[in-house]
Amino acid sequence: MYKVAKASEYLAITGIGIRDIKIAKKGWVFPGQSCAIIEVSPVNYTFQVQAMSAEKLAFVLPAVFTIGPRVDDEESLLKYAKLIAPHDKHSDHVTELVQGIIEGETRVLAASMTMEQIFKGTKEFKQEVFEKVQLELNQFGLIIYNANVKQLVDVPGHEYFSYLGQKTQMEAANQAKIDVAEAKMKGEVGAKLRQGQTLQNAAKIDAETKVISTQRQGQGRKEEIKVKTEVTVYENEREAEVAKANAELAKKKAAWSKEAQVAEVEAAKAVALRDAELQGEVEKMNGMTRTQKLKAEFLSKASVEYETKVQEANWDLYKKQKAAEAALFEKEKEAEAKKAMAEAEFYARQQAADGELYTKQKEAEGLMAVAQAQGHYLRTLLGAVGGNYAAVRDYLMITGGMFQDIARLNAQAVQGMQPKISVWNNGSDGSEGAAAGGSAMKEVAGVYRMLPPLFKTVHEQTGMLPPSWMGSLPDSTNPPNN
Repeated sequence: MYKVAKASEYLAITGIGIRDIKIAKKGWVFPGQSCAIIEVSPVNYTFQVQAMSAEKLAFVLPAVFTIGPRVDDEESLLKYAKLIAPHDKHSDHVTELVQGIIEGETRVLAASMTMEQIFKGTKEFKQEVFEKVQLELNQFGLIIYNANVKQLVDVPGHEYFSYLGQKTQMEAANQAKIDVAEAKMKGEVGAKLRQGQTLQNAAKIDAETKVISTQRQGQGRKEEIKVKTEVTVYENEREAEVAKANAELAKKKAAWSKEAQVAEVEAAKAVALRDAELQGEVEKMNGMTRTQKLKAEFLSKASVEYETKVQEANWDLYKKQKAAEAALFEKEKEAEAKKAMAEAEFYARQQAADGELYTKQKEAEGLMAVAQAQGHYLRTLLGAVGGNYAAVRDYLMITGGMFQDIARLNAQAVQGMQPKISVWNNGSDGSEGAAAGGSAMKEVAGVYRMLPPLFKTVHEQTGMLPPSWMGSLPDSTNPPNN
């Protein structure tokens, strides 16, 4: 779903594909995501803050704060969306939160200032409260758009401002009486001063008037003489200018006459010069015409010879190109033939390899089919004997002829053997055995009786004789008495 927020709103989107919270003015809301609309218009909060100054004088500070989210900072909008937006801006929760911050900072600041400092420095006090409250509101993404602190009000039982007002009124009344007396005194003294100053100023003005009149008369005579002098000078200058103009006119007339005569002479010379130039141009054109004619004749001959040589060179080049193309075509055909033979040989080898591969694959498939059939056969036998692996093994050995092969191999192994049987008599009989039955050396004697036949058997099989210290065997030519 595509959603669009109003001018004073933002969209807070959370859910699948979003790491934290996405703040936007418009966007798609997909399944598994949640979208909440955040109102960012500021709200007015009016408070009556009770505080106490450093002298422990209680007072009430009426204040109105216009507070809203900081819309120009994405991080502040995220904080506002997490902490404040879930609640109604006009709810008790948000109001108590803002009021707690403002009251706490105001009381801490008021406790560090005297009442006189608070009352006289209302602007500085307001700025201090504004800055400290703003620092606390930053952690909620809020900003103070406007803060209006009204006049301080007394707390019932603490009439500090009432007494201060009365004191001010009394001081104002006394000061008014003093001001009236001073004004009356200044009025009487001022009247006398004005009379004396009037007489002094009148005498002064009469004297200055006489001086100015005398000065004006002298300046008038001076200006009259100056004007007459300037008129005389101007007339003399005009006469000099007229004489100068006459002289200039005569000089210019002479120059104009000279220029006219020179122009006539130059015109006659110019006509003669132009006539000579035109005659030269005619002769020059005649020469150029003859030259062009000769050039055209030589050029035509040279062009014919050039064309002839070019045609011969082109014919030689054409023959060489055709010969080169024929040789190149022959080599290309030979290369194509070799390539075709190589491709045919490669195709034959590839077909043979494919046939061999197909044969191997079929053999492998046959072995796999046999193995699968044998596996099925074994599972069937195992199910028939109730899962007895020993019975299945014996059955397979019987049907496979393994017992017959073992018997045949054993027979072949003993075939041709000529065993020798020696019978030894150690001279003891049953009576001796009975007599020695209680003897502790009976077993030791039996071991010693066993040694001669053992050594003889070893000698017959391996050819080895016992050491001399243990005894010697009798000669084979003189067998022992049985």
